[in-house]
Amino acid sequence: MRNNIVVVDDDPVILQSAWNILSKAGMKTTVLRSGRQLLDYIEDKPLPDLILLDIMMPKMNGFEVMNELKKTKAKDVPVIFLTARDDERSEEEGLSYGAMDYIRKPFVAGVLILRVKNAVELIRLQRNLEEEVRIKTKENEQLFLHVVSSLAAAIDAKDAYTNGHSRRVAEYSREIAKRYGYNETQQQKIYMMGILHDVGKIGVPDEVINKPGKLNDEEFAQIKKHPVMGGEILDNITEMPEIADGARWHHEKYAGNGYPDGLKGEDIPEVARIIAVADAYDAMTSNRSYRKVMPQSKVRQELVDGRGTQFDPKFADIMISMIDDDKDYEMVGGGKCDK
Repeated sequence: MRNNIVVVDDDPVILQSAWNILSKAGMKTTVLRSGRQLLDYIEDKPLPDLILLDIMMPKMNGFEVMNELKKTKAKDVPVIFLTARDDERSEEEGLSYGAMDYIRKPFVAGVLILRVKNAVELIRLQRNLEEEVRIKTKENEQLFLHVVSSLAAAIDAKDAYTNGHSRRVAEYSREIAKRYGYNETQQQKIYMMGILHDVGKIGVPDEVINKPGKLNDEEFAQIKKHPVMGGEILDNITEMPEIADGARWHHEKYAGNGYPDGLKGEDIPEVARIIAVADAYDAMTSNRSYRKVMPQSKVRQELVDGRGTQFDPKFADIMISMIDDDKDYEMVGGGKCDK
């Protein structure tokens, strides 16, 4: 595949020389007379592999063109500045704008060809490396998600009434985060946190988790330990230090009367405030050992009543809007209930 090079210079002699040299070297070469022509060109043409850009041009100099390029789809196209000046200050300034190199005018044919070929090859190697890293990162993320999902399923299996609870909480949390404006990377992180929010239950006896009816004070004290245990387990994942936030603080309440640390309002990490709403919704729409599933209308009212006391109002409002958007009543938890 031929390299696609664009040369921008106000001097027609320089443009003709560059075109002759690069074309004879087998490169597809486009020559333009001004920065304005370049900006118009990239609007509807395939992006070039490399731009050779003169600095000293009328109306819009090379530095100004670089600033404008950063606002376009060509912001990542590498640029080499062309200059007839032997000025270290200009060269330093050009490199500070993001240019990858300088080429002096008038051109020496062999030098121009080598510099352009080397630049294009370096760019190609960088992009190949970035793609390899992206693929490996994606593979590692998928493996991590698989392991995390398997762990969450094992935890949910301790409670006969909460099959799929962690996955649903993760999905609701991701949707709340999406509606709130989190980007895809942030949404994926909160999904992970939602999946693992109950990981501390692995240290709670099964007979306590599955006890029918009301827990006594001692049993409830054991249940209340699971956020701390979960936080301690996940603190060991140093590659994603914030992953422990959801596990440790999803039972904190906005008014400050939650556990384990009694955090209040904005002091509760935002991801934990999101997961708290998702967790409460799934708990209310699932059968539990101590009660049957609640009607959706009552769940909605509980969220309304809990705004500003149990829940962060903005995230409670998003969850309420999700309920209102659920016209076909598909967003239910682990049990079947009436609207």
